[in-house]
Amino acid sequence: MTAPTTADVPTDRGPHRAARLTLVLASLGFFLITLDILIVNVALTTIGRELGGSTAGLQWVIDAYTLLFASLLLFAGNLSERIGAKRAIGWGIAGFLVASVACALAPTLGALIAARAVQGAAAAVMLPASMALIREAFPEARERAHALGIWAVGGAVAGAVGPILGGALTTLDWRLVFAINLPVCVVMLVMLVRVAPSARRPARFDAAGQVLALLALGGLVFGLIEGGATGFGRWYVVVALVVAAAAVAGFLLVQAHGRNPMMPLDLFRSGGMRIALGVGFAFMVGNFGSVFVLSLYLQQHLGLSPLAAGLVFLPSAAFSIVGNVVSGSLVNRFGARVPVVAGLSTMVLGLVVVIVLAPLDSVVAVAVCTILTGAGGSVAMPPATSVVLASVPAERSGTASAVFNTFRQVGGAVAIAVFGAFLADRSQFVVGTQTSFVVAAVVLLVAALAAIRITSE
Repeated sequence: MTAPTTADVPTDRGPHRAARLTLVLASLGFFLITLDILIVNVALTTIGRELGGSTAGLQWVIDAYTLLFASLLLFAGNLSERIGAKRAIGWGIAGFLVASVACALAPTLGALIAARAVQGAAAAVMLPASMALIREAFPEARERAHALGIWAVGGAVAGAVGPILGGALTTLDWRLVFAINLPVCVVMLVMLVRVAPSARRPARFDAAGQVLALLALGGLVFGLIEGGATGFGRWYVVVALVVAAAAVAGFLLVQAHGRNPMMPLDLFRSGGMRIALGVGFAFMVGNFGSVFVLSLYLQQHLGLSPLAAGLVFLPSAAFSIVGNVVSGSLVNRFGARVPVVAGLSTMVLGLVVVIVLAPLDSVVAVAVCTILTGAGGSVAMPPATSVVLASVPAERSGTASAVFNTFRQVGGAVAIAVFGAFLADRSQFVVGTQTSFVVAAVVLLVAALAAIRITSE
């Protein structure tokens, strides 16, 4: 018998290589998106000192990004399906690059906030496209679970190095916090050339839904930030919150009765989807909310430099990365419920550490908190993402991921707005920190209890 030649041996190394390239690209996208929320937190005190602005102004540096990010994610999910995930992520990367240049060159706080809003819009286009690319590259559920764990490593690495990198770069010049994005964007655009084209699905744009979503989230975040800074009795704060409530009601009506809803309400028929959305919201309240509060606590209350404050977050890095890597194996062995519940509970424990020990002005307590919240979140989020993607057919993965990440970003935006209000009185900084973490712990605990009902559907 003649030995088989190399050409006779079946191989799928080509497809696997292409899938790995797609996974790296998607992970870099998630890294960049997450980095530009967290890397800025440690730089806020220096930005405020150089460009001026109150605590409310510094909140807008964060929430201008998250507001546009959250508001446009539903549209971006629809866009990803209409023009193809590959083209959508390409547009997002290019927009992110341009906005990052504008942030780095911003002459005033207002200009920085405006550029951050554009950056958030570009990030919104990138994120659902990155998840859709993974769904296309890894159609088999078990492989996709591992791939999502690796994809989430991009966010975990950003969460781990963001505060440290932000502190180091701010020590040189806070503008470098935004300039660091440029080489990453260029690398991603080069990689994108080798990614296979994505399928397109004709769909109409839900203009009414998009306008109402912007009004709802914009009014809510504006009302919470300005209400915390100037008082919730101010007429413009009341008007903003009323507009937000009316826009939410209008948005739901449009989604229920419109021909081409951007957030089809039938997505919520799955119990797993509903629970995963709550988990995503709670995670961002606990994770991004705590990084925002602790960054200010370390610098404005304890007097640490930006670099020293960033280094406090360093111990959580290894735990976050390992948690994301092993999450896929945990899902395949135990199902999604166990890692989600365990991860959220661990985050609650981390917040309790600071609630109890904040009056002692302990840097160690902050480090322990970040370890627990980082590790817990990294274990919980990949399986929650798997639940979302498993709840819908492949052709709706872009829309489903956009809905999921909208809930996540709304959680982050609301947390920063509310917690910033608690921290507005500098003489009560410790009490404000404790109050913020009590709220976050309660939200996470409720989500953990709900996650007990996750099934293998």
